[in-house]
Amino acid sequence: MEKTFAGIPEEFANKETAKIWLQSINYDGTSTWGKGANNGFEAFLDAAENMELYDIETDSEVYLEGIHMLENAPEFNSPEDMYQWTYNNTVQLLKDKKFLTFFGGEHSISIGIIKAFYEQFEDLTVLQIDAHADQRPQYGGTPYNHACAVYDAGQNCNLLQVGIRSMDVDEKQFMDRRKTWYGHEIAGSLDWIPEVVSKMTDNVYITVDLDAFDSSIMPATGTPEPGGMNWEQVIGIIRKTFAVRNIVGFDIVELAPIKGMKAPQFLAAKLYYKMLSYKFKN
Repeated sequence: MEKTFAGIPEEFANKETAKIWLQSINYDGTSTWGKGANNGFEAFLDAAENMELYDIETDSEVYLEGIHMLENAPEFNSPEDMYQWTYNNTVQLLKDKKFLTFFGGEHSISIGIIKAFYEQFEDLTVLQIDAHADQRPQYGGTPYNHACAVYDAGQNCNLLQVGIRSMDVDEKQFMDRRKTWYGHEIAGSLDWIPEVVSKMTDNVYITVDLDAFDSSIMPATGTPEPGGMNWEQVIGIIRKTFAVRNIVGFDIVELAPIKGMKAPQFLAAKLYYKMLSYKFKN
């Protein structure tokens, strides 16, 4: 018997009938400080198996829609190999008309994924929930570094950046101030959510770097930053976006488990399941 997401019955994990596909990309090749995002998926799955599958808020059990875990990504020899594989893989997966979800790995995995999505969906909005701007054209000798995660998206999509509280001054030239909500500006508030949503096109891809959360509740990332978002803020913008826009896919990245600490991976599992619950609520 193959392992299923959250230990759901095999009948709900069938590749052909499942509406949701989950792809793990355990790449951690360009991270510059804390390592361990390549171990994130296993920790995430372990937490998911201990999660209740009934969602109170949506009064639903979204696993009944079917969640199939695809074969894990291979090991990569370089950032270029990783980018090319994730791009080609996503192009192929999009042909199957499933709801595609991805779990990192570090944030560089999103570059090729987002490119495949903006080629498929015209006038795509990318909602980035993150502590870091990730708008360097290249870093460490490659444009496929985790510090470059949304540079290409910013050049080709309607990029909205939420929760940013760490960046290099050179990144300012690539950022649209009207589409950036810095961490200190939204701290402790939900009032900014309608403005973000108002700037979205119909089709939206969401990329969540877990370091968007305050490090007091999400210390298990490669580059934790103080002053981050709380659970209700992240869920608030996600809930509203799913309610009024067509979410075409999403990724969650940068979970670097800490031995003996289970709360961070449980947060990641709960976040993933919440996002699916919002998607299939109606």
